[in-house]
Amino acid sequence: MSENPSNALPSKPRSAASIQSWSGEYDVIVVGFGVAGGAAAIEARRAGASVLILEQQTRGGGATANSEGTIYFGGGTRVQKANGFEDSLQNMHDHVKAAAGPTADPEKVRLYCENSLGHFDFFLSCGIEFKDTYYEEKVIFPPTDDCLIYSGNEQAWPFVEEAKPVPRGHKPMKEGSAGTYLMESLIETFEKEGGEIRNEAKVKTLVRDDADGRVVGVIATIDGENLALRAKGGVILTTGGFVMNKEMLARFAPHLLRCKYPIGSDGCDGSGIRMGMGAGGNAINMHEGLMTTPYFPPNTHISGLLVDARGSRFVNEDCYHGRVTDAILTKADGQAFLIVDDALYDEEKQFVPYPMAAVEETLGELEASLGIPTGELVHTVEAYNAAAATTGEDPTFHKASKWVTPLDNPPYAALDLSVDNSIWAAFTLGGLDTKPTGEVLSVDGEVIPGLFAAGRASAGLTRSGRHYASGMSIGGGSFFGRMAGRTAAGAPPVGE
Repeated sequence: MSENPSNALPSKPRSAASIQSWSGEYDVIVVGFGVAGGAAAIEARRAGASVLILEQQTRGGGATANSEGTIYFGGGTRVQKANGFEDSLQNMHDHVKAAAGPTADPEKVRLYCENSLGHFDFFLSCGIEFKDTYYEEKVIFPPTDDCLIYSGNEQAWPFVEEAKPVPRGHKPMKEGSAGTYLMESLIETFEKEGGEIRNEAKVKTLVRDDADGRVVGVIATIDGENLALRAKGGVILTTGGFVMNKEMLARFAPHLLRCKYPIGSDGCDGSGIRMGMGAGGNAINMHEGLMTTPYFPPNTHISGLLVDARGSRFVNEDCYHGRVTDAILTKADGQAFLIVDDALYDEEKQFVPYPMAAVEETLGELEASLGIPTGELVHTVEAYNAAAATTGEDPTFHKASKWVTPLDNPPYAALDLSVDNSIWAAFTLGGLDTKPTGEVLSVDGEVIPGLFAAGRASAGLTRSGRHYASGMSIGGGSFFGRMAGRTAAGAPPVGE
């Protein structure tokens, strides 16, 4: 992570008038080769533009290459239909509208859902394969090469009241994590399309025309030399978020510093956001991020009870792990225990090992060992058990009945899910404000000519970790990357 205080400040552009000579000229320059950059570059190249990708690492991939590779599609994909799931674009929209969060751009939500089937076809056109199978178990991602999963809150309250639950997480056909496979496919596709890639190229500064404010190129350090590269159509910033930049986190999202494990690549240092801000771009939603502490698998742990330091529940345990993690921080002050009995606890199947805070034969003894006020945990569990035994329902937090079972098989254990004592990971969700076309907007809502952004460098499709679903970062980043690529190349938007 960075340690320089200046790394939190906007990076001012250089005047085009100061450039004595350009070292290269392209229609479109893409900065950063993650999934958003790859999609942008491929679309721009297919539209006939000359395209250069500048990637600061030795090879493209970005945060996507480190991910499980799940992509969020819906509306009746081939895989959904093959497994008997009926989905419509409207039903997908109803869920994504809720999942994207209250600050999301409704036009981006609409476009993403309406073009979902075509977006699925885009990945197929890049040689990425999806197996026509459904993985039924509730997991972070399938450990097999199976494809379709419930990857968010589709089956959890209150989202079940917004739309019919349908699985929309599509993992490419690769055992285990598929992020590297996905990115290698995009790299190969872009090279076949005739695009140019310069690896180990660090972009430090945008170049702007003083007369009209248009971004016309970049300054990049390549092989130890600072080169001025011109972009006639536009520069697209797809550099990732800022989770690797401690100074930016401290300034914009200090709560994310409590998470010990940043999710991203070394390139997620906020450089693109800072360059965009320096050129007049508006950075929005910078306080938001996704935090996660995945307490399942095993699925039996979902039937346990999450309680705070006072012994009270605060969320339905069958939510997406990011929503539960957010609730631990915001509703339980970062301290929570997962209460399980002997029938639920399964150490061997734990996706993440958690510290065992206490194990006792009775709830009263467990309560005392955890330092919870006398009677509070006992009351919480007994009230839950009574409803579970008589109605099979959770009237307080509406956990789905399939996960509701009395906790009455001692001994009882408390797993410590607290932010300070267990594994918490995070990435940022804020970034440059953009139109659906990828054009970066100023604080006044005006387009900054020649400047585009997509992926985590922008405030994209999903803007709140408490509503997030796995696959929306790759899905949204790639879709709006495609939009930016076509716009910068002077082509009609995706879907037209």
